Parts: sequence; structure tokens; C-alpha cells
Amino acid sequence: MKKDKLVTPSYCFILAANFLLYFGFWLLTPVLPFYLLEEFQVSNTTIGVVLSCYTIAALCIRPFSGYLLDTFSRKPLYLFAYFIFTLVFAGYMVAGLLTLFILLRIVHGISFGMVTVGGNTVVIDIMPSSRRGEGLGYYGLSNNIAMSIGPMFGLFLHSAGVSYITIFSYSLVSCILGFLAACLVKTSYRPPVKREPISLDRFILLKGIPAGICLLLMSIPYGMTTNYVAMYAKQIGLTAETGFFFTLMAIGMAISRLFSGKLVDKGMVTGVIQAGLYLVCLCYFSLTACGWLVDWNVTFTTVLFFAISLLLGIGFGTMFPAYNTLFVNLAPNNQRGTATSTYLTSWDLGIGIGMLTGGYIAEIASFRISYLFGAALTVISLFYFQFKAGPDYNKYKLR
Repeated sequence: MKKDKLVTPSYCFILAANFLLYFGFWLLTPVLPFYLLEEFQVSNTTIGVVLSCYTIAALCIRPFSGYLLDTFSRKPLYLFAYFIFTLVFAGYMVAGLLTLFILLRIVHGISFGMVTVGGNTVVIDIMPSSRRGEGLGYYGLSNNIAMSIGPMFGLFLHSAGVSYITIFSYSLVSCILGFLAACLVKTSYRPPVKREPISLDRFILLKGIPAGICLLLMSIPYGMTTNYVAMYAKQIGLTAETGFFFTLMAIGMAISRLFSGKLVDKGMVTGVIQAGLYLVCLCYFSLTACGWLVDWNVTFTTVLFFAISLLLGIGFGTMFPAYNTLFVNLAPNNQRGTATSTYLTSWDLGIGIGMLTGGYIAEIASFRISYLFGAALTVISLFYFQFKAGPDYNKYKLR
């Protein structure tokens, strides 16, 4: 087998495990706001708080998961977290009280924080370093494919009047199959790592903080999109099936994988991120404008709405493997888990803020104003990356 061979049985199994995990995750994402509204009759602000518990819990475990993955055997930790993540879907089926549902969301978030860091770290371990950008691109694509199918499938089930227990069961079965695929991944032996004294840089990649700030600012509107775009479309009067928004967004991400990973492997990390940021800025201002344009022409606004989803997918899909590689390139090999957890912590923190602020702003104003706020943050992220995070990366990168 060639040293640079990317496609191996273990790589295929971890792609399948990642796809099935995210399929279960994305299937519920756009449905949960409706579930909370219909089953518990709560406000938009409360919906935002409940949904953000998941992300806050993931954030709390991220730094520690990176440290644990760098210190102990990675695969057993990955499988344990995957198992707990899967088990919680069964808990949703019997959660008749809002308090119990919130507790399950917290446990789900903790396991999600661990399993995603574990998966990202394991896949880096089993791929050749010369094809890391490409390999991470395909790994992210498995998430994107799940994103294209999951939300659409979940919203179709909800629109068809299928019970929430049935919807939860689809997520449960998906993750059971994913767990079985994860068990088949073979990782090479790693000798025990000498545990260094506890310090801040064992939990957070300090050199990655500027890039993490940029990623956080960009993920705030992304969090608003994944959780509220269906409610936003309904609020402004778009009657088209919003499940296709996620499908087109994922298609855009898939298109970006055709070139972004290879450009990253050629060393164009900062250039790829900047290009994606420009596109994302344009998309969020356009998404905000849909709230006003719908009063002028519904058909045009509907077409623009779905065109934005495709372009958003290209923008985010272009940046994902570049950002992941950026953090890994700033860390020594024995801190890959820390680098990955810092990358995902920044992302999840922004998504959590997006859930909270999106619901809160919509409660006092409208979702249109929520997206205007998010659009402004993408501009700040662009300028901060161009003048601070990008130059810092070029200064401190190790490879």
C-alpha cells in the first residue's frame, strides 16, 4: 500500500460513522423548535435557551476532551462518547417534561462535544499528512451529505404529521448503525504519552485564539440559520418547502470540496478562508434583504432564498477544511486533540450564541433583524482575519 493512499477501509468506516452521526443530528435540528413550540407551548426566547443548552454543554467538555484524547487512547474514548450520544435519542422518546428534555439535551451536548473532537482527531491519525486537507475535506463532506438529507427528511416527516417519537427513532437507528461502523475503524498503536503538568495550553491552543475569534463570529449567524431559517421563511411569508434550503446548502458544500481541500494542501490556507468569508458576508446581507424583498415579489425572493443557501454552502464548505488545517498546523503532533477541540469549541460557542441571540432578537423584533445582526458579525470576522488572525497564522505555523 502506498504511503500516501487516502482511501482505506478504516477511512471509509469513519466516513460512514461521521455521516450517520450527523444524519441523526441534522434530522432533528430544524424540527426541535417546532417540537418545543407544539409540545411545551414555549416562547421563541425559551426555545433559544433550551436549544443552546446542547451547545453550552458541548463547549464545557470540548477543552477537556482534547486533553483526554491527547493523553489516552483515542478510539475507546471516541466509541464511549458515540455510544452515549446514541443512547440519548432513546431518552427523548420518553421525555414528557421540559425539565427532563433539557437534562437530556445537556447530556447530548456533552457526548457530542466529545465524539466530534474524537472523530476529527482519529481521522487525522489514520490519513497521510500529505493529503490532510483533501482528507478532511471528504470527512467534512460526509457531514454535508448528512446535512443535505437529514433536515429535509425531518421537515418532510413533520409536515406529513409523523409523530415526534417516530422522528426520534429515525435518529436513533441512524446513530446505532454509525456506532457499529465506528467500531470497525482500525487505528495504529500509540505509545503512552507522558502527562505534562496541567496548564492552559493543554486545553486551549493559545496560538489559535485569534483564528478562533474569527470562527466564532462567523458561526453565530450559522447557528441562527440551522435552527431558525424555517421559522424565518414562515414569518416573512415564503411558502416553499424550506427543507430544500438545507439540501442546496449541502450541495454547495459538496461543490466546494472539489477544490478547497486541494488548495489547502498547496498551502493556500488563508487565501481560501478569505474567499469563503467574502461569499458568506454577501449571502447573509442577501438573506436579510429577503425580509423586505418578499413584499415586492414573492417568486423572486423565493428563488433568491434558495440561491443564497447554495452559495452559503460553497462559502462555508470552502472554509471548513481550511480552518481545520489551520488549527492543526499551529499545533505539535502531541496536541492534535487540543487543536481540534479549540477549533470546534470556537465553532460551537458561536452557534450557541446564535441560538440564544437569534431567538431573543426575534422575540423583541423579528428574525429579519436577527440575520442583519449576524451579517454585521461576518464583516467583523472578515476584517479581523485579514488584519490579525491571518498574519498570526503565517507567523506561528509549524508546517
